[in-house]
Amino acid sequence: MAPPIVRGTAAWRYYGDVRDAFLAGQVLVLQVAHPVVAAGVRDHSDYTSDPWTRLLRTVASLSIYVYGGTAGAQVEAARLRSLHRSFTGVAEGRRYSALDPAAYAWVHATLVKAPVDAQRFFGVPLSDVDLEEYYAQMRGIGRLLGVRERDLPPDWAGFERYYDAMVSGFGPNPTIETLLETFRTVAKPVEWVPDSWWRAVQRGQMFLIRATLPPALRAALGLQWTVSDQRRFARFAACVRVVGALIPAWVRTAPMRWVGKLNVWFRAHPKVYERLIGGTGPGSTQGS
Repeated sequence: MAPPIVRGTAAWRYYGDVRDAFLAGQVLVLQVAHPVVAAGVRDHSDYTSDPWTRLLRTVASLSIYVYGGTAGAQVEAARLRSLHRSFTGVAEGRRYSALDPAAYAWVHATLVKAPVDAQRFFGVPLSDVDLEEYYAQMRGIGRLLGVRERDLPPDWAGFERYYDAMVSGFGPNPTIETLLETFRTVAKPVEWVPDSWWRAVQRGQMFLIRATLPPALRAALGLQWTVSDQRRFARFAACVRVVGALIPAWVRTAPMRWVGKLNVWFRAHPKVYERLIGGTGPGSTQGS
């Protein structure tokens, strides 16, 4: 049985590390590389027209599982399953559901892997002991979300084999193309950000996607990666690593912990969320 997620345990230290944000684009691309996820996003997501609200809702939801306590996680898990039960359609002549077990497990898998990759790129790689504790805790969250036990390998070594096998079967699809185009062209979230700054952010996001995607998938998608790119990324990662080492783990996870606790409260007061932020909050039966 996985140890509870409390201060100092592996999931607490790594899942909400601010450096995980550098892999946000990578995670989205990996998720929609799965054909069922791609179809669901194509038919039911508004990420191209309203990506910032979508991102806010996603962060709000994810933060609850690790930092919002067991009761908050259970309610949020039930909400998400209820929401996604309605996400159905037809892709390539076959009916699909957002709760397709393999696709549902894959989305969770990308969220499990990203913090491990973030530490490998931008921090100190997790020890074997930390990896096993972290994976056991995140596997427990997956079970809470409704991922079947047989769809989550029992240990980290098995998970890595599963993950690599999934990635090796992916290739281009129209949803990935739309997502990448959205990254390149999406409007800035607030008007006061200078256009030149925003263009730099967009270029940086695309660079990080190319840098952190598994090399085989990057090549399959036709995303160029040169020796010069690798050197630039190595310099950037080294700078992040140095800065990150100066910041205690509890500070690096503080923003996500605060978001998690705040959104447990919003879950109980969805009308407040609607008045303050707009749209539906993490406690509603709409949005995700």
